[in-house]
Amino acid sequence: MTAPPPTISVHTPSSSFALIHSLSEENIVQLFDKLSRRRSEFSGKRVGPGWVKYHWNESVWNLDDDSDYTIFVWRQKSPSTSSAEAPPVTLHVHDPTVPLPESPNYRNASYYLFQQSRVTSPPPRSARSTKSRKPTKTNSKAPSVSDDALSGVARHRKDFERFHSENGVRTVMGSIGPVEHVRMLLKNGYRHVYISRKFALKNGFIPADAAPGYYGYGGLVNLGKWPITLNIASDLEETIQRENGNAPPKTRKSRMVSVPVYLSEEPHFDVVLGRSFFERRQIKISATDPTEVLCLDTGEKVECELVVLKDGKGDIVIIS
Repeated sequence: MTAPPPTISVHTPSSSFALIHSLSEENIVQLFDKLSRRRSEFSGKRVGPGWVKYHWNESVWNLDDDSDYTIFVWRQKSPSTSSAEAPPVTLHVHDPTVPLPESPNYRNASYYLFQQSRVTSPPPRSARSTKSRKPTKTNSKAPSVSDDALSGVARHRKDFERFHSENGVRTVMGSIGPVEHVRMLLKNGYRHVYISRKFALKNGFIPADAAPGYYGYGGLVNLGKWPITLNIASDLEETIQRENGNAPPKTRKSRMVSVPVYLSEEPHFDVVLGRSFFERRQIKISATDPTEVLCLDTGEKVECELVVLKDGKGDIVIIS
């Protein structure tokens, strides 16, 4: 009998399908190409960094670039997954610019955020505890839908959004190449440093006549090394002087480092500083203060702000 072709199971928030793909003979660009051809699934958009995730060792991992793909392939061939009953290769794909489907719309139970094993349903109430309760006087109005009435998925989503609304994402100010005063996303979940297509076109990082099929639409494109500097946080004395008008406002900058920069389809931030920048500047983030960011190579504290993104409907936009 002819051996079956190598396939990958793909789950989106609203559907599931199988894809023919060889992990050993094909690369991440070809995988993104095949996923992008599913125009009915992704509205003709190009699948890229931030879209694809997978399960391994009871955690969810990003599949954004060649380094992630190499690790992903190795994990599929590791001893823990090499048995005859090894589970099929599975990916979870979602456009990060599109909100997850809300009830009563259909939600794919195989997608990792909607899997029953990852949500906790509220415990049922006993009849005795319900009857023994006495009405209490209150000045507040009863909510239309109580927390106990929420389904497991709805409760999980509510807690998920509350967590992100309270924490936000870390952003820093600085410069990249000749461009000053750029707000950058600080995210070690990404492997490299990325700039958005809109920002790259506006500031001349790629030609103004760049057409589809070039500069990132066919996969990640290395734009070369570019110098990056960050704004240093002001100390207490400088802050008091500025507030009293005794000193002109000024911005101190950290030392300049040059790192490889890649073109990205990330629509929310002009620049994303990933693990390569973290490693180059030896960045350390405080576990208690999310705005405390230190560059251990020089001991400088970076000016950092937390930002919560919301779309036109007021829903929180998750930066994965």
